[in-house]
Amino acid sequence: MEVSIIEYEQQYAADFKRLNLEWLDKYSLTEEADLIVLNNPEKEILAIGGCIFLAKSQDKIVGSCALIPEAPQEYELAKMSVHTAFQGRGISKLLLERCLAEAVNKNVQRIFLLSNSQLRKALSLYEKYGFRHVPVTSTHYITADVMMEKLF
Repeated sequence: MEVSIIEYEQQYAADFKRLNLEWLDKYSLTEEADLIVLNNPEKEILAIGGCIFLAKSQDKIVGSCALIPEAPQEYELAKMSVHTAFQGRGISKLLLERCLAEAVNKNVQRIFLLSNSQLRKALSLYEKYGFRHVPVTSTHYITADVMMEKLF
């Protein structure tokens, strides 16, 4: 199975939303802040200088990840998702590596993420890539009980 990481295009909006709602709903984490972004990623991510990367296998979008600017040289890593049938194949690593490479290209000094303690596999992946747990400060997600950051 060959997987390529591509940049988001509007034609993939429904895939981006579907992939993220799949895991959010599975863990009962879907909230209004998610829906705002998922219903209009062009406005909420791309128009403010962010980026979205998608994992594509054959003609199917099977994963996603985004970088959303929060402050100068500071981005949120968000909307990391891999379709259930494609998990365990290293796709999250490919997406995360692409986001980290983009952060370097943008001269980002800090990436942070907000997550939930139920997502143990994801948290372990972030730790392997140098993200460290920090206290949860202000967040736009009610269910976020984990905050991690990576400094460059």
